[in-house]
Amino acid sequence: MALMTKADYADRRGWSRAYVSKLVKQGRLVLTADGKVDADASDAKLAASADPSKVGVVERHHQERVDKGVYAHISPNAEPSPALHSVGTGVGVPPDYQKARARREFALALLAEDEHRKSRGELVERALVDSAAFTAARALRDLLMGIPPKIAGELVTLTDPWEIERRLTQALRRALEDADRLLQLDAEIEQGGKEPN
Repeated sequence: MALMTKADYADRRGWSRAYVSKLVKQGRLVLTADGKVDADASDAKLAASADPSKVGVVERHHQERVDKGVYAHISPNAEPSPALHSVGTGVGVPPDYQKARARREFALALLAEDEHRKSRGELVERALVDSAAFTAARALRDLLMGIPPKIAGELVTLTDPWEIERRLTQALRRALEDADRLLQLDAEIEQGGKEPN
């Protein structure tokens, strides 16, 4: 018989203290006269009283947490990350628990903030931005490199510098406007998720 406080039992199972209190009110935990939780008996009682139809839900939620990559760090049995060992004062000295925990909590808070900002559309994937920038730059380069063959025949016969400048400016302006239209069209396709008619 392993006796522990409700808080210790909650930590051991990876649950919140409020959830353990809810289980106590429902009579699903085995308590001693002094209010301690008999962990082994409580585990057995919970297993016997679990709703078999919810096993899939529990597994799915567990998998979602694993997929987010956060669950492994908040489990009470989680190993400290290698970076936390540098918190110690020397070689072979274990890290200061409070500093390590504060760093982990800070990192998890940053991760949660990033996920929140991503869901609101304030953050984007760097790979997507890099890909879009590369595509835009290549399209612009191709349009600009296409100007000389198009206007070389016109310019060869001209002798007036003002007229040559005007035609070059006109050709560059057309190319830049074409690039702008192409980029806007690409953005609309990305946002709408469909091809234009």
